[in-house]
Amino acid sequence: MEQTTFADKKRKTVEQAEFTADGRYVRKVRSFVLRTGRLSDYQRDMMNNNWANLGLDYQNTPFDFATIFGNNNPVVLEIGFGMGKSLVEMAEQNPDRNYIGIEVHTPGVGACIAYAVEKGVKNLRVICHDATEILRDSIAPNSLGGLQLYFPDPWQKAKHHKRRIVQPAFVERLLEKLAPKGFIHMATDWENYSEHMLEVLRQFPQLQNQSATNDFIPRPDFRPLTKFEERGHKLGHGVWDLYFIKQ
Repeated sequence: MEQTTFADKKRKTVEQAEFTADGRYVRKVRSFVLRTGRLSDYQRDMMNNNWANLGLDYQNTPFDFATIFGNNNPVVLEIGFGMGKSLVEMAEQNPDRNYIGIEVHTPGVGACIAYAVEKGVKNLRVICHDATEILRDSIAPNSLGGLQLYFPDPWQKAKHHKRRIVQPAFVERLLEKLAPKGFIHMATDWENYSEHMLEVLRQFPQLQNQSATNDFIPRPDFRPLTKFEERGHKLGHGVWDLYFIKQ
């Protein structure tokens, strides 16, 4: 019988079960669907062997970033890093920042850890859990230097728009966690979602849009070009970047 390892168990623990006072399970509107993509042996081994150094587990008290990273550098949180290549590259290129990446799909978590080990990146930690719960419970107020949300699931059908992670309640929670001058950087290749993001972010007067035209910024050089985005460019797809700073 094949042994169930730490990495295999992670696939089933991406959120905390919550119940009402009378014991009924609380159904949540999630911004993700847990896909059962195959976790390769290599990805499984990288997770199992390197979690102590590169992984963080959900906790219901705030992380102590200074202890975790051994310094007081700004911490940037990225939600939904996919396979993690661009996140690792950003961490490598910005040693004066610490990065935390959240992804619920274990093949991506394993691939990100593998690439971080290959590159010798030390200023990165990864989390395999529901981002809304991490923001709510595990991040202290005013402790984040920035938030990166690149190409989240657009949930393009109108009946599914409520599943989009960018909602007023999400931004409100995020503003509690961002330090003054902290940034929010979002990017999407769905124009409808970009307009929705812009509309939501504009609702908060404490956020200042860095766009000269008060909408989108040109694609910044510091955001690594992913294979996904490169393929979209070749197909003529647009990409919209939003960059706001908390005042």
